[in-house]
Formats: sequence, C-alpha cells, structure tokens
Amino acid sequence: MTIKDIQILALEHGLKISDDISINEMGIDFRVAFVKEVDGQNWVLRIPRRKDMIEQIQNESRILDLAKRNLSVHVPDWKIVSERLIAYPLLEDAPALTFDAVTHEISWNIDPNSVAYVRSLAKSLAELHRVASDDVRKSNLKIMEPNELRTETANRIQLVKSELGISETLESRYRRWLDNDLLWPDFTCFIHGDLYAGHVLTTKEGKVSGIIDWSTAHMGDPAMDFSGHLSVFGEDSLKLLITEYVKQGGTIWDKIYEQSIERAAAAPLAYGAFAIECNDDRHISAAKTALGINQ
Repeated sequence: MTIKDIQILALEHGLKISDDISINEMGIDFRVAFVKEVDGQNWVLRIPRRKDMIEQIQNESRILDLAKRNLSVHVPDWKIVSERLIAYPLLEDAPALTFDAVTHEISWNIDPNSVAYVRSLAKSLAELHRVASDDVRKSNLKIMEPNELRTETANRIQLVKSELGISETLESRYRRWLDNDLLWPDFTCFIHGDLYAGHVLTTKEGKVSGIIDWSTAHMGDPAMDFSGHLSVFGEDSLKLLITEYVKQGGTIWDKIYEQSIERAAAAPLAYGAFAIECNDDRHISAAKTALGINQ
C-alpha cells in the first residue's frame, strides 16, 4: 500500500491527511500508519489486512468504550470505525518503553525505577479490575469464570504441544502450575490481557497517562495484568505494584504474587497459541525457540 493509497483511503472516510506518513508493517492483522491531518492533528490509522475482521474490530471498539467509561487515564478514541479503516487521534504521551523489532534494543522513556510509575499503574489496574461484570456482559465481551481458567490453560498446553512441541522442562512446570489449587483465583475480573510497559503511556515524570492495545481485554485472571510488569521490572517491583494495588482498593488472594510469576513463565505457551492461530512462519519459528524446541 502506497502513501497515495493511504491518503485516498483516509479521504474516503472524511480524513484529509498530508504526505507526512510513517508506516509500521509489523502487525499480523493491521498495517499501522502514523499520519498528520492537514490542520496539523496527528492520527493513528489501523488498516485491516483482511476483509473478515469486522467482528474483531467491533469487539475491540466495545472494549474501548467500556475502558473509556471506567478509567481515569486515556485510551484510544476511535473516531473512524469501518471494515476498511480504524482511525483515532494520536495520544499525547509515549510508552514507558519502546522495543526495536530489528535490533531488539529497548529504549526507556521513563526512569525504570520510578515509584510514580508503579503507583499510578496500580491505580489504573484497580480501576480496570473494578469494572462491573454486568457491564462487561452488556458489552458482549468474553467472560471467563474461575473454573474455566485452568481448563483454558490445559487445552492450550495440549494444542501447543501437538502443533509445535514443548520442552520437557517447561511442560513439567506448566503441569505443576495447573495442579496447584492454591495459586488459582476463585474470582475473575475485567483485565487488559496484554499489559506491559510497551502498552502503557506515561508523562515524562513517569506517571501513567494512557493504555493502548486493548484487543485481548476480557473477564479473566487478574494475575495476567501483573505478569507483564514482572517480566520487565522484576520481582521487587511486582511486590510493590501489588502493595500499591491493594492501597487503591484492588482485590487480591494469598497467592497472586506466585500466580503472576507462573503467568509470566507461561508467556511462551501463550505465544505458541498465537503463532498457531495466525499461522505465520516467523512467529511459529520464534515460538518454538521460546518453547525450548530445537529446530
């Protein structure tokens, strides 16, 4: 897709943009373009790669509507929603960190030891996890009951093992995790589902100002929203996040810390399931490496 094609597509949806366009081709489902409207406003365009994505688009639109009503931080405000184009004004701040897909280098936009970041993230998580289940249901979003969490994980182990393979070490860990009744919560809540510093926007002082990439949000295991923090900031910061979360009124159970650690350890399993779903050779190869499979 050329710059001219993008300009025409945007104009067909009532958005007149300049030729100051930056395109990110990394996404499996969407091509992303950062553009500037002729009046100077910066926009993000998400251009679906397939014609069968309207259901997925509408689902994420409902997620964002729900998040916008319940969070005190910004989320993408979709102004244009169609099967051919999603467009919204670019949010002001940058992610806490950015990851270069080519060089694999991480660039920090905050002090990684920022207490302000942890405290404000805890507030946002508490707000998110307090979203009423009735509102999630009315929004026609995915709802998982506590007794479904382990079933989902067991099914994922079976799928990934049969399609890609799992190292004996990882599989043993996953099986022990499944069998440990104490780790699993007896409640679910509305979660982001893919929350880590790259999806969290912050001010220069490190305070959370927005959250992006909401496509996986659903009623599920709250530990999933803590596991991404652990992977980037480490165990001590995770403990602080949980402490601050409780201060903000968040609900926990005795083993949320341990469950968050196991959720983080299961990242290769989740990635394997994603690779199978999108059937992309690059992701399949990378998932096999993460799963400890020699290729």
